[in-house]
Amino acid sequence: MTLGGVAVVSLASYRRCCDRLTTAWPGFLAKREERLAQQRRFGTAAEKVAENIVEDLFTMVLDWRLSEVNNQVGYADLVLTRLGVKHLIVEVKRPGALAWNERSVNLALAQAHRYADEQKVHSIAVSDGIMLYARDHVPGGHRDRVFVHLDQPQAPVDLWWLSTDGIYRTRENPSGARLRLLPPAPDSTPQSGNGAQAGLVHPKYHLPAVCFAYVGSAADPKTWHLPYLLADGTPDLARLPKAIQAILSNYRGAHVSSVPEAAIPEVLVTLARTAHKLGKLPASGPSAARAYVQLQEALDQLDRLAEAFTP
Repeated sequence: MTLGGVAVVSLASYRRCCDRLTTAWPGFLAKREERLAQQRRFGTAAEKVAENIVEDLFTMVLDWRLSEVNNQVGYADLVLTRLGVKHLIVEVKRPGALAWNERSVNLALAQAHRYADEQKVHSIAVSDGIMLYARDHVPGGHRDRVFVHLDQPQAPVDLWWLSTDGIYRTRENPSGARLRLLPPAPDSTPQSGNGAQAGLVHPKYHLPAVCFAYVGSAADPKTWHLPYLLADGTPDLARLPKAIQAILSNYRGAHVSSVPEAAIPEVLVTLARTAHKLGKLPASGPSAARAYVQLQEALDQLDRLAEAFTP
């Protein structure tokens, strides 16, 4: 990359930005995952979630001050200013609304361009918390500035072009900054314990994968959690309520943290079916154990209680 014939990498501001990016990126990814938990939990997330992610990007990863990120200025979602001068307008959509939808991207860009024209701003960006694309308005068209995936494991150094030292510079060779849709996310559904290698057992419990309520990878016993069956496949009367408690309350003061939240409903159904076979569900009356009452209430809230009573 060059800037007026000078390699960008030779600029002190570029090197400082890269150091900041590398240091801050893991924390940004972790915070982004927390913000997107709502989407995994309910299947969708509000536009505000994506706005928060973009704000984190500019203030945690890049070097904009929080006071320089302005909300809802002339209908623009975010406007970045420096000493009162507007440098970038960002149109934000709900998480996942742009990454895989070309029509939505074009509509968002049209909105951003309209706001930029009204406010006489040179650069625009669109983001949904999954991707971010920025470009500059030039006579007769546009010039790409940045395109990044916001979940990539390594910090994208191209973000320098959106830093306080890069935003006002012209990107003369924007290779790699072209807008493109992202490929669909890979299926990360936990595997069934039935796919485990024959003879493979958990190193602590000495049980096969089918004895655990959650199996992340059938080939990796470290991802097997919440044992609830004995080695012969019959219910473990001692461990079953403990597995339920580990999710819904606590077991010996500990809460389960090794099972992804998205997998919890299916795990609860698995445990509930076994509890039903033992006559623990439906749980009613003063003699019902608290663990099974909590399990029943949780599944009812998730609208999955009926599944506990079906094979």
